[in-house]
Amino acid sequence: QLFLVESGGGLVNPGGSLRLSCVASGFTLDYYVIGWFRRAPGKEREGVSCISFNDLSTYYSDSSKGRFTISRDVAKNTVYLQMNNLEPEDTAKYYCAADRITTVHDMCVTGPSDFSSWGQGTQVNVSS
Repeated sequence: QLFLVESGGGLVNPGGSLRLSCVASGFTLDYYVIGWFRRAPGKEREGVSCISFNDLSTYYSDSSKGRFTISRDVAKNTVYLQMNNLEPEDTAKYYCAADRITTVHDMCVTGPSDFSSWGQGTQVNVSS
């Protein structure tokens, strides 16, 4: 079974930066698509950014494009989300998910399948 653990959230001022980490155990992330999702109170889940662990194709939502960068470390079996120029609207709980037999677009836009694995999430608060 694939286990995912997120970390790196916290409280940051507007304009600040955070780097989220998603560490996988149980399986290597080869052949997986990994996505960062967020859910804010009263809002629907949003696919923020997704990456194919093998071919490094990526997808960014309109809200994250130009500010966030997704990357992966094969040796650490980890996916990162570097978030710069954070805005109060980025306040949410961020989750990573891993799925196979999908594309970065489908993962982020349509969402992971019922066979996907999810972490417990890490809270990001952007406030002055």
